[in-house]
Amino acid sequence: MTTALQAFESRLQDTLGKAVIGLAPVIRGLALAIVARGHVLLQGPPGLGKTLLSKTLAQALGGAFERVQGTADLMPSDITGVHVFDSAKSEFVFHPGPIFAEVLLVDEINRAGPKTQSALLEAMEERHVTIDRHSYALPPDFLVIATQNPREFEGTYPLPESQLDRFMLRIEMSYPSRESEAAILGRYGALAAATAVPPDPHGSAAGSGALAAARADADALHVAAELESYVLDLAAASRENPHISVGISTRGVLALLRAARIAAGLRGADFVAPDDVKEVFPWVVPHRLVLAPEAQLEGLTEQAISRRLLEQVPVPR
Repeated sequence: MTTALQAFESRLQDTLGKAVIGLAPVIRGLALAIVARGHVLLQGPPGLGKTLLSKTLAQALGGAFERVQGTADLMPSDITGVHVFDSAKSEFVFHPGPIFAEVLLVDEINRAGPKTQSALLEAMEERHVTIDRHSYALPPDFLVIATQNPREFEGTYPLPESQLDRFMLRIEMSYPSRESEAAILGRYGALAAATAVPPDPHGSAAGSGALAAARADADALHVAAELESYVLDLAAASRENPHISVGISTRGVLALLRAARIAAGLRGADFVAPDDVKEVFPWVVPHRLVLAPEAQLEGLTEQAISRRLLEQVPVPR
């Protein structure tokens, strides 16, 4: 029997698959984040379809889409909006920025300066923004999808730890397989090819309360005390590891458990297992870790140390 959570992901795969090719694992991660009300950091080289994926996702969810390009001169007000004096009304009128969309794509976020990057902190956590001492609520299902170029690219500013921690998942995007890339050439190689296939508005992935039903399915899953202990053991191991200077935060622990809960629901289970934690661990944890200088000198990466944590922490029976 297909659950509401499985049906939601299936609809999302079908809908987004009309526009993007070979990104099923990434779409699964997006489905997980949407149900958990988390934000997503997509990391990979430019030109892999991250913008098309995000725009099609907004269409599938029936929400507004806005895109912000990260540049060195991008200001916080370019994202949040400004008050402009209206001479006809003799008062300042607020002009909302792109952050008030349901899906906000911040393209190449690490090309924007630290001040602009920090402008997203309040919005991502509190789901409202404060401008000139006035607070403005964001859409209930507000989702930030930020793309990030690898650190070795020129003109990038590393995201601060506090902002990285607010992204529930970091999903690595690599070059597509030869078969997928051939299919992309066949679909979009013509000069007159459309940039996307708009989803059917009557069959959106979130239509008829599908998203609410998916969240209810995830909340109904049983989480044993031993499973919670396993998640806490993983967090403790990260904080005690000599190669890690900043381990998994409490926000990260919550994100790991919520993601594992949804992963269990997507496989049709009625309880969360350690394998569900292991499945989502590479998305939830590595970007939250700050490596000690010794680890960097040894050439270790966040992903490698994350794998070590999974190997070292005993799995409950």
